[in-house]
Amino acid sequence: MSTSAALTAPDLIAQYGGIALDKQNDLAAVIGNNDWNADLTEGTLSFGDELVFPIQVLGTLSHVSNTFLWGWANVQSDIPENLLQEALQLKQYGEQHQVALFTNSQFEASLNEVHYIGMIASGMFGSSAYYVADYGQGALLVTIKSDIIDAARTDTPQRILTVFPQLISLFEMDHRQALTSYLKARDFTITVSGNELTATHNDNSIVAAFDEQNRLASLNGKLL
Repeated sequence: MSTSAALTAPDLIAQYGGIALDKQNDLAAVIGNNDWNADLTEGTLSFGDELVFPIQVLGTLSHVSNTFLWGWANVQSDIPENLLQEALQLKQYGEQHQVALFTNSQFEASLNEVHYIGMIASGMFGSSAYYVADYGQGALLVTIKSDIIDAARTDTPQRILTVFPQLISLFEMDHRQALTSYLKARDFTITVSGNELTATHNDNSIVAAFDEQNRLASLNGKLL
């Protein structure tokens, strides 16, 4: 788990949101429209015979009660402990830094909140992606580690101009904080002047402007 300082849940969402959505797009390109199958005995999630990925189980969302249950609290499912290491580390982080999202065993949750947990976990643990495996009455949230997905990564600067607007249209977060973290993760150097942010990397530059509430007002780039 890689965090340089104690951060709140909103901070963590903003820190990892951009890179997490990058990874989700890579995962989607790899798995296509294939159906999923989870094998908790083997600790894998597969999308057909050729795509079998090792996983960590974070928890489950119930569509009946609209609650999220952390894997470490799910005694009925008897999830192997080796698949719960990331969930347990998040719990430990929550206990150390008073992050209730990670320590409350079960809580009311929307699908977006499940995605937030997936984003944070995939960022903290360097996962290839996360996946919300819907099984009708609920959904299983896992992280995936796979060289196949990592090899599909498209780290072009142009991607930032499409991924970031996609990110903030799908999920609530601090726009300025999220873009700053995303650009730093993509090795851009950032300078700030008032409500304007300029990021440079090699011969590429991205300029963003924000309103008084730190919401994105414009995003433009000169990219190779």
